[in-house]
Amino acid sequence: MIMLYALLFLIGIILIIAVFIKKTYKIEREIIIDQPVGRVFDYILYLKHQLNFNKWWMIDKQVKMEFKGEDGKVGAIVCWNSTNKKLGKGEQEIKVVELNNRIDFEIRFVSPFANKAQIYMITEPITDEITRFKWGFIGGNKFPLTLMNPLMDKLLGNDLATSAANLKKILEFEIAAQ
Repeated sequence: MIMLYALLFLIGIILIIAVFIKKTYKIEREIIIDQPVGRVFDYILYLKHQLNFNKWWMIDKQVKMEFKGEDGKVGAIVCWNSTNKKLGKGEQEIKVVELNNRIDFEIRFVSPFANKAQIYMITEPITDEITRFKWGFIGGNKFPLTLMNPLMDKLLGNDLATSAANLKKILEFEIAAQ
């Protein structure tokens, strides 16, 4: 009986902590790419190009995808449906395009859980031939899943960093060699 009370007490403490954790989180990673800002931006603008560098798309090579609208333009959407629970089902839409500067996306997850998040990609020229690429993810969770928010930087940040490194490799070595 004491064990049951101790367990209930522990669960109560955890739930109280969850009440005070911020409901939103922000993750950002950046990388320097030895290419002009225009070349980097022109590549990241297209949803189809994300298939080449975004680690999440590489989870399931059999994922079913559908593209709607004109890729690279506001309103373009990629819908996906995967049997892999990490990828699940959802869609990503281009919401804002600021030429050679910023792209904002909205990502809407359907499964394994329903949620919505904002994604942005920013390109900043360092020199005429070098670009700083930033990739950010702003999301949130409702109580009691707010307990996950402090862990999101570790959970998603590594994937953003890997994807940014993949992009750098593509732009510096594969496309530049063509």
